[in-house]
Amino acid sequence: MTLHRLILVTAFASAAGALAACGSTSGPELRAAKPMIYVSSARAASDISDCLQRRLPSTQVIRDQGSTELIVGSNAWLVTLTPSGYGSTVKVQQSASDDGGVPEPQMRFDVARCVV
Repeated sequence: MTLHRLILVTAFASAAGALAACGSTSGPELRAAKPMIYVSSARAASDISDCLQRRLPSTQVIRDQGSTELIVGSNAWLVTLTPSGYGSTVKVQQSASDDGGVPEPQMRFDVARCVV
C-alpha cells in the first residue's frame, strides 16, 4: 500500500509541476521587467488596491513588508503599491508573455482612474 501511495504522490507532483510551468510568468521575471507606469498618488495604497480589484478581472493580492502587490491575469501584470509620505507610489510592470487578459490601454485607463 505504501508503494501505491508513493506512486500517486509522485504522479501528482509531476502533474502539478507541469501545470505550473504552462504559460505563466514567474514573480521574479515580472519584478525584473521595466516599469511601464511609475507614478505618485495622493491616495492611500489600500484605496488604490480596492479600486483596481473592482475594475480588473482575476486579481491576486500579496501584501509584503508594507507594500501591496496586485498580480493581474495569469501573471501578465504586476502592480506594486508602496505607501509614501505623500500618499503612495504605483509601479506597473508587464510580462513579456501576453495572456490575452487585460490589454495595455485598459490597464493604463484603470490605473489612471484609481490613482486620481
